[in-house]
Amino acid sequence: MHALLAGLPLLVVLATMALLHWRAALAGAAGLGVALAVIWGFGRLDAVLLAGAGLEAASSTATILWIILPALAIYELQARVGAFDRFRQALAQISDDRAVQALMIAWFFGLFMEGAAGFGTPVALAAPLLVGIGFAPVRAVALALLGHAGGVSFGAVGTPALAQIALLDLPATALAGWTMLLHLVPMVLLAPAVMRLAQGGRLTGAQIWLTLLAAACFILPAMALAWLTGPELPTLGGALLGGALFVALIRRKRGAGQARWQLADLLPYLLILALVLLTRLVAPLQASLSGLWLGWDWQGYSGGLAPLYHPGTLLMLGLVLAASLTGRRAALGPALGAALHRLAPVALALFVMLALARLMVHGRLIAQAAEAAAQAGAFWPLLAPLIGALGTFVSGSATASNILFTEFQAATARSLDLPLLMMAAAQGVGAAIGNAIAPHNIIAGTATIGLAGQDGEVLRHTLFPVLVYALCAGAILAMLVAWAA
Repeated sequence: MHALLAGLPLLVVLATMALLHWRAALAGAAGLGVALAVIWGFGRLDAVLLAGAGLEAASSTATILWIILPALAIYELQARVGAFDRFRQALAQISDDRAVQALMIAWFFGLFMEGAAGFGTPVALAAPLLVGIGFAPVRAVALALLGHAGGVSFGAVGTPALAQIALLDLPATALAGWTMLLHLVPMVLLAPAVMRLAQGGRLTGAQIWLTLLAAACFILPAMALAWLTGPELPTLGGALLGGALFVALIRRKRGAGQARWQLADLLPYLLILALVLLTRLVAPLQASLSGLWLGWDWQGYSGGLAPLYHPGTLLMLGLVLAASLTGRRAALGPALGAALHRLAPVALALFVMLALARLMVHGRLIAQAAEAAAQAGAFWPLLAPLIGALGTFVSGSATASNILFTEFQAATARSLDLPLLMMAAAQGVGAAIGNAIAPHNIIAGTATIGLAGQDGEVLRHTLFPVLVYALCAGAILAMLVAWAA
């Protein structure tokens, strides 16, 4: 009974979002109210707990918002100067083969936009382009959803994974590396699934090899960036480097047309790539920048950040430098203003969800729920990614899913004596692929192409690949855990 009560706040959040379609902030507030009541009932509620959990939630919210703000501002600036339109035109010029176009748009362009901006932009930008080159609307939305989902773990320059790091103080490169490792086989399987959906039938041998080439072109640089630099660059850098390699290879073999890229449009991302690589790989610079720590500690509660080393600072620097060097400074102010306007509802939802998470941790509800989950024993690694996918399904956000369930996964790992990094990585993988079935994302995707009332049809195309992806990641995790034991 105690375990059921401990998990009740999370069940309230899931039920209100999935069944009543409440917004994340309202659902989180409902869960927060239930958590307060349960902790009070257990006799653990006091002023120190409330203040400490609130301070930690506010601190983590500020840390994450400093990443989201410049990421949104980059998107707003690029949209204002027409960069995304030129990106789409360049991609369409690479080949007149619809199979190649589907991979370039749904896979590489979707992954690129996820790594650069996240927050629904890949579907909003890719789905209309896919319709424009002849795909049926339902199929176009499903392609856009599936094509970028594997990269969501490191979307918006690593925001979902950085939320996990902030919660558990995990080593960044190790978490990113393990997360990418669990993505490896499922993503190789996902690429042919995307191609099969695009073709509407069985694939030829040449098409299978084409999809495997596309998968390898993204996965290899993404894997290297994950282990070398951490969570900021795997999706963004993997899409940029992998997309360029894929285009070079197919142009050589197929005689693809010349795509016109403007350096000014690519410069924000190239500068961010360079800044992250420099600060993560040059040891003296890394030590100098990370040495400045602004933090706080009160009654066993703590928080803080390294402002010069923080990803948000690098994003903002890349944005300002790019705008200055390309003569686009006039668009910088409006872009920041639009980003701030979009940030307000995100900030509220983040704070409420983080407050719920921190209250459940310090009120020992997460530990009690984890003890119940531990009854699954050896089967838990197989199920862990499904928990992440469930969180994204109801919240529409991998970051929200990670905030909700990372502490739960960690507590379960401790109860079962499982490797913490692996279990956190499993949560990140599940949260990422869950984007392809989240009703919020499906509705947003259909809205961009004027498609109403067919959300269920889109879900029918994406549900089975998502379940296979999550179970495959879980099976790999179970084997790795067994091997490590």
